[in-house]
Amino acid sequence: MLTIGDFARHGQVSVRMLRHYDAIGLLRPAHVDASSNYRYYQAAQLSRLNRIIALKELGFTLNQVESLLAEDVDVAELRGMLRLRRVELAAAMADAAARLAQVEARLRIIESEGTMPTDDIVVKTLPAVRLAELTAIAEDFEPQYVGPAISPLYPALCGRLAEAGVPIVGPGLAYYEDGPESGSIRVHAAMPVGPDAAGDVGGGVAIVDLPQVERAATIVHHGSMDNVMATGQTLARWVEASGFQPVGYVRELYLDCPEDKDKWVTELQQPLS
Repeated sequence: MLTIGDFARHGQVSVRMLRHYDAIGLLRPAHVDASSNYRYYQAAQLSRLNRIIALKELGFTLNQVESLLAEDVDVAELRGMLRLRRVELAAAMADAAARLAQVEARLRIIESEGTMPTDDIVVKTLPAVRLAELTAIAEDFEPQYVGPAISPLYPALCGRLAEAGVPIVGPGLAYYEDGPESGSIRVHAAMPVGPDAAGDVGGGVAIVDLPQVERAATIVHHGSMDNVMATGQTLARWVEASGFQPVGYVRELYLDCPEDKDKWVTELQQPLS
């Protein structure tokens, strides 16, 4: 038999943890010396310890672990639980990373307040354009909702246009409007097409004519759209300071979209009244 210290070392757990498992009846020693009260374990009990630790690390409470062990969970079931937990943890990590990125973006904005140049803001007319587009609904206009809603639309749109033989004649455009529910946003992922494009392209693609905007304030953003907030706020401050009235949401014209998103070039367009 193994002393509690040896058993703890082989199982890579603490003696304190083993004593706790004993106290709650989750893992009893094979023998307790009546005179010294020393605990002794059999090496075969490492199997139960391994299952306890695995289930605990998968997020189960000790009460749940006890119930699962009573059901004699086998290795295949544990492997399935691990796969599920891996997916959950990956999603949580992605969400945490996205939130940290947004905090970093806000900090950059705070650091650059009042220092971003406005000389490059241009007021101009936006010509009418015929677009092929796919749309989706985002829960809110926050980046964590808009990004996942619009990102898959462009590859789907380009693929369907290629299948239908409809040529794309310019850079992609995104525009937004209020969605059907309070606070929701309808996102439009669009590509310009020729004047002859019409009818049913298929796959949910709509052909629409975006009318001319007589006056819009525009600024060019260089870099990933994850960092567009500072540029957008610079544009908003300029519009207000210049006495203009913004109309609707800012459009995004994707002038250059290489694989490296830090090298993207995007024109932000704020329609004005």
